[in-house]
Amino acid sequence: MASITLEELHAYHAIDRSVFSRLVITLRRDPAESLLVMAMWLWLEEKGYPNIIAKMVNLSDPLLEALAGEAVSCLNCLGSKNPTIPPNGILPLTTRIMEKDVSLHMFYQNKFSTISGIKSFMTTVCSRIFTDILQHVVGSTSRVIPNQPLVIPGFPHSLFGSVTIVPRAMDHDFPIGGLWGWNPSNSVSEDDRTLFLTFSRGFPVSEDEIRELFTNVGVCVDSVRMQDNVPYGEQPLFAKMVLRSVANVDQILSGRPIAKFRINGKHIWARKYERRE
Repeated sequence: MASITLEELHAYHAIDRSVFSRLVITLRRDPAESLLVMAMWLWLEEKGYPNIIAKMVNLSDPLLEALAGEAVSCLNCLGSKNPTIPPNGILPLTTRIMEKDVSLHMFYQNKFSTISGIKSFMTTVCSRIFTDILQHVVGSTSRVIPNQPLVIPGFPHSLFGSVTIVPRAMDHDFPIGGLWGWNPSNSVSEDDRTLFLTFSRGFPVSEDEIRELFTNVGVCVDSVRMQDNVPYGEQPLFAKMVLRSVANVDQILSGRPIAKFRINGKHIWARKYERRE
């Protein structure tokens, strides 16, 4: 199987590494928060905001600091159930750098796609390309054990989960397929694509009705799992619906915590599924 060394990976991501180094070393910003900021910027590049990180290379430290601050405001917005967003919600510096509008509304309307995208870039890209920089920063405050994951204060994160960052030798090989061997879009978990549906007692809803309703809404339904172990003579009161993509979740919820639908005179409430251990 083809592979790429860590040294080659560093060379490919030299600009990203330069900006991350300035955030955590020059500006002394929080390492965990800076990982999420970089993952968010990388996700923006994939979503049609090209070269956003390259445009930061020649910016002054105060400007880079301000841009990181705007990114953190986006992360905080995603983590809030009822964020306070100004009428236009524009991020002025990010908009100026990108020469196209970037707003808090854009992130919140696509909340679950954004969260999933940031998680994917953090675990598949950032965890590999910033290891030595993090080792330098974290190693100054805690003991680093060779070939053991770094302890990054702030992880596991309440919204973005955990990340495993293991120091590797520069000649360490990562298996690849395609260009570099991973596609963050392919690492989306089923839970990220799942909605929890509830129904009114006395108004039974069938799986066929659920599929009909949401297909007509314009989303692709992968599977519907109705409540099991329902006592004889009673109706299911909830179901889990797995969609084709996280974008379908945002399409249904549209920035709302709960969305209400109606089919054949019966109500269905939809919200994001959250696994309970």
